[in-house]
Amino acid sequence: MAGAVDLSALKARTEAAARRPAGGAAPSGGGGGGQWALDVTEQTFQTDVIERSMQVPVVVDLWADWCEPCKQLSPVLERAAAAGGGAWVLARIDVDANPRIAQAFGVQSLPMVVAVVGGQPVDAFNGALPEPQIKQWISSLLDALRERMPAIAEAEARAGAAAEPEEEPEDPRFTAAEEALEVGDLDAAEAAYQAILAAEPANEQALAALSQVRFLARAEKADPASIELADAEPDNVDLQLAAADAEVAIDRVEAAFSRLVATAGRTFGEDRDRVREHLVGLFELYPADDPRVTTARRALARVLF
Repeated sequence: MAGAVDLSALKARTEAAARRPAGGAAPSGGGGGGQWALDVTEQTFQTDVIERSMQVPVVVDLWADWCEPCKQLSPVLERAAAAGGGAWVLARIDVDANPRIAQAFGVQSLPMVVAVVGGQPVDAFNGALPEPQIKQWISSLLDALRERMPAIAEAEARAGAAAEPEEEPEDPRFTAAEEALEVGDLDAAEAAYQAILAAEPANEQALAALSQVRFLARAEKADPASIELADAEPDNVDLQLAAADAEVAIDRVEAAFSRLVATAGRTFGEDRDRVREHLVGLFELYPADDPRVTTARRALARVLF
């Protein structure tokens, strides 16, 4: 900051003021930003700015009630302070209520924002800057001071740990189903997922898992030879379903989907319903946005409607 302000005189006055009853000054506290944003007066300046700045940077927001740009800037600083989690502190100062602080900082226009470190101003800007620019300014300030002020990194580590989502406890119903799968008991796994769906019909995790289990049971019996047999008998619905399973089992997914779409186009009534339901079940083995699924769904819709 060009022409750094000497705060020593102000420091002496605030120490003296702290020893006598406060009168008429704006009250401390309130506003946004949680515990990392403070309303500071001449009486609290020593503690809330000078002393705090020995541990972490204190960003002083000099404002006035008549200043419209201040009303835009202050909420941005408060949000940033809350997100910082104590890596820096925001000190809000009403210059009309605290003229000696304004004089000490040499305020000529508002809003004015000053970073104080170790009891001295180190950087400043005037005006209501855009939020991304303010965040960059704060980030650069912290980067320059992190090695000198260990409390910055400590606060950032705490904030990062608090932001990490807690692991959800395992659902014993799913655990039982997965254990059955691990030992190859597909019947028990299917029963476990069906029990979940009986209680929660819309449980997407259980629906997807049940589709997987049912397919695994069919895949164990799938015979690759059924593909050639189905090609020779295109009107045999049972062979077409078995061949599609065999193709999915060997990762020929698009071929399986195309086979059943074509079969749906050749069949009617109950046979068509069987084919459609079988194909939809195969869709459920894959993410809904899988391009193979979306392409086949469109093709099926054209055939059915």
